[in-house]
Parts: sequence; C-alpha cells; structure tokens
Amino acid sequence: MAGGVVITGTTDVGRVEAPVTMKAYLICAFAAFGGIFFGYDTGWMGGVLAMPYFISLYTGIPYDYNIVNADGTVGGPIGVSKDDFVLPSSMQSLFTSILSCGTFFGALIGGDIADFVGRRPTIIAGCFVFSAGCIMQICSTNQEVLFVFGRLIAGVGVGFISAVVILYMSEIAPKKVRGAMVSGYQFCITIGILLANCVVYATQNRPDSGSYRIPIGVQFLWALILGIGLFILPESPRFFVKKGKIEEAAKALAYVRGQPLESDYVKDELAEIVANNEFEMQHIPQTSYVGSWTACFKGSLSHGNSSLRRTILGTGLQCMQQLTGINFVFYFGPPFFKQLGTIPNPFLISLVTTLVNVLSTPLSFYTIEKFGRRALLLIGATGMIVSQFIVGAIGVTQGREEVHNNAAVQAMIAFICINISFFATTWGPTAWVVVGEVFPLPIRSRGVGISTASNWFWNTIIAVITPYLVGGDEANLGPKVFFMWGSLCCLSLAFAYFLVPELKGLSLEQADMCMQEVSPRLSAAWKPSHTFAAEMHHVEDHATLVNNTVEEKV
Repeated sequence: MAGGVVITGTTDVGRVEAPVTMKAYLICAFAAFGGIFFGYDTGWMGGVLAMPYFISLYTGIPYDYNIVNADGTVGGPIGVSKDDFVLPSSMQSLFTSILSCGTFFGALIGGDIADFVGRRPTIIAGCFVFSAGCIMQICSTNQEVLFVFGRLIAGVGVGFISAVVILYMSEIAPKKVRGAMVSGYQFCITIGILLANCVVYATQNRPDSGSYRIPIGVQFLWALILGIGLFILPESPRFFVKKGKIEEAAKALAYVRGQPLESDYVKDELAEIVANNEFEMQHIPQTSYVGSWTACFKGSLSHGNSSLRRTILGTGLQCMQQLTGINFVFYFGPPFFKQLGTIPNPFLISLVTTLVNVLSTPLSFYTIEKFGRRALLLIGATGMIVSQFIVGAIGVTQGREEVHNNAAVQAMIAFICINISFFATTWGPTAWVVVGEVFPLPIRSRGVGISTASNWFWNTIIAVITPYLVGGDEANLGPKVFFMWGSLCCLSLAFAYFLVPELKGLSLEQADMCMQEVSPRLSAAWKPSHTFAAEMHHVEDHATLVNNTVEEKV
C-alpha cells in the first residue's frame, strides 16, 4: 500500500521497464540541454581573460589596435611588452574560480530544493538565478566587485542546473540507453564550450565593451530555451513516489514511457520503484531535515552498498574527473598556448581543442552501453596518463620556447588533443552517468547534489591554483604542469578499478541491488535474480524468492 493505492508488480526481472520510445529520447535530449550552461561558462572566461580590451579595462594599460608589429601581427600594448600585457595571476584566479565557488553552493542547495518542490521547478529556478548573475556581469565596466559578484550568482544558478539535470535525466531515462542519454549532458557541455570559443573568437579584437559583453549576453538564450521548455516536460515519477503521490507518479511514468496509463509495463515499473523506495526507507529512515543529510554519510566503509560508500563513490568520482586536468586546457588554454611562444593565434588553437572535445564525445553514446562504465573509465585514465606524460616530456625538451622547434610544439598540441579525446569519450560523460545511478531514492537528490558540489569544489581549486602554477609571475611551470595532471590520472585509474561498479543495462532499482550483492570488481558479471516488487510482496501471487536474504545497509 502506497499513497492509498495498491501497487502490484512482477517477479520477471525483464519486465521492470517499458520498451524504449522516441518520446523518452526527446525528453532526455532536451533535459541534456542544461549542459550548455556548464560548458559555455567554462569556455568563454578563458578567452575573455586574454582579450586586449578586457586586459586594458582591469589593468589600465592602453592598447593600440592598429599598430603593425615586426612579426606582421596587428595590435599591441602601449608602454609595456606583450609578455607583460596580461591580467595578474591573482585576478585571473579570482575571475575564473568564483563561478565554481557559486556552483558548489548551488549544487548543494539545488539538490536540497529538488526534494521539496521537485526536479523540474528547481531547474527552472536555476535559469532565473543564472540570468540575474549574467545581468550583473554585463552591467560591470571596470568594477571588479560587481563582476565577481555576478559570477558568483550565475554560479549558483549553474549549480542548480548541473546537479538537478543529472538527477532528472537519470530518473526518467530508460535503463537500456540511460548511459547514452546522460552522456548527452556531457555532449552538451562540449557544445557549450565550442559555442563559447566561437563567440569569443569573433569578438576578441573588438575595441569596445562588446568584446566581453556579447559572450556573456549570449547566455540569456540558453536560460530562455531551458526554462520555457521545462514548463512543458513532466516531473520525475520517482519524485512523486518519494512524496507518496502514486497516482501522479503513474501519470508521469506513462507520459515518459509513451504508454497508456493502464499498461502493464507502467504498473510493473511503478511497483518496482515503490517497492525499492519502501525497502530503502526501512534502512535509511527519514527522521528530520538534518537527518536527511546525515543519512548520506551513514554505514560502513567495507560495505559497497552503504550510504557512506555511495557518497564517497559519487564525490570521489567527480573529484577524479576534475583532477584529470581537462579544465586546465579549457579555462586557461589561450594564456597557456600564448606562453609556448611559437603559436601566432592561441585563440585558434583553443578552438581546435574544443572542436576535438565536441567531435569525440558522441562516440561515448555507443561505447558506454557496449563496453560499460568501468571499462571506459579504466581505458580513459590509461590513455590520459600516456598522453599527458608525453606532452610534459616534449615540453621540457624540444618544446621549450628558446629552442624554437615548431614541430615539437605541434606534437604537444597533437597529444593535448589526444588527451582531450580520451577524456571526452570516457571520463567526461561516464562520471556523470555513474553519479546518477548509484544513490537510492531516499538520498538520491542530496547524494547527486553533494557529488556535483564535489565536481565544482575541485573545479574551484583547480581554477584558483592553475594561474599560479603556470603564470609567468608565479611558479611558471609551463608544460611541466602536465606531469602533475598525468600523476593525478594514475590516482583516477586506481579509484575506478577499486570502487566503481558496472551498472550497464540495469534499472536504478537493479543497480541498487547489484551494489548490495557484489564488489565493484565482480559487478560486470552480475545479473538480477529477483525484483524488489517480489521481495516487498508487491506481486499478486506473492511468489517465493529464491534468495530472500539482503545484507543490512547501515
């Protein structure tokens, strides 16, 4: 009995979800559009930091846009060398990292709000908050405080969206294509980065405030499209189950599965969701508001299905994704390529690396369902380790600026692109997919929120320290920074091998069962033996389970 409605399901593990329909694809594809926010804001800031007008605005150093230099290029600073015409490392660090700081808190708040008002309204609210932050950034001229505060507010909005979109997509996507559908979120991130680079490339040499205001202003379009579209889309049926609104859950589930309300597929899947929620509520009791947060950290480290292990898995995976160093290229690509000394147009190279990111990501739509989550993470980490150590090795030998070896620099760029391709087809989408799969319904929104906040926390750390690591006025590591990223990828490889389970082709409820019964290293061979509906006696014949013992969760 749930919500006053009797729910009966099936003992057949193959009938816990309706067949995939085009409607499910379209709903998930539109929800994935939220990745545009993440990607676009990642992309435009790095380009703006290298714009002559923006540098002049915040340093006071004048710039002549018409002077012809000895190397044939046009434009140059007045009174200082080109090498000195840059924003201070501290300012670059602040402007870049403050958005990630806002998204950290936004992800936590968004995950919390999503449990009270629903997934859909929370994403819409994020669009409004994001727009308010954009207005503040556009209104700023050389007021550093206003620009920074606008970045912070916009970050809160992006945090809402980035956490709850993953939650929403994971809960409505069919199990057979959930990995591919959630990978679409990462694809939209890459498209956002590409669009940002295109806009920045077009406005970089404007001698007015349009150079940076146009890239900021374009973001209003993303908020408008996502906000209006979500008024049309349904709420997550799993949210309604969590709230005990079973009739609303049935209607939402019928809509997203493209089935009539009286369909056996809808009844069986709804029964499985309800039964799993009841099972989890027995082991994760909802005592109070504070208790609902502390529930994410209860249980034993030695049990793969404990709430604590799941939270460590989600937060750790997002941490490992950021420690691959991928956002170093996208946040600070133009300044870094400018440092190499032999690249005439660092903006163009940054555009090329972004294009590689976009074109590589769709491959994951197939590979994540063909080979699974674990395999992609292990292969991707290995490929990035090799690529990054090669970039570092070339950079400290033939790739040094004083050697003037263009072929070596081109080889560095080639392996940076190979590194990006490995990330885009593996760690980029897969980390988001796994985070959306590993949490049980009672703590799912907060678990996904905490995990997404972890992504943004480490994003902030990287954005803060990177200017100091590679800045000419600070550590000035240059290409040697890739030795650090390669070493951190070794840590990511170990994390994936020991802690990440294989959840390919399983419903969210079956994924929960898998984590209860086997270790991550044995999970690829696991198959469900029964349904939660049968275990919780939500079947008409009350069929006897073959194995009715379930390990204590907490």
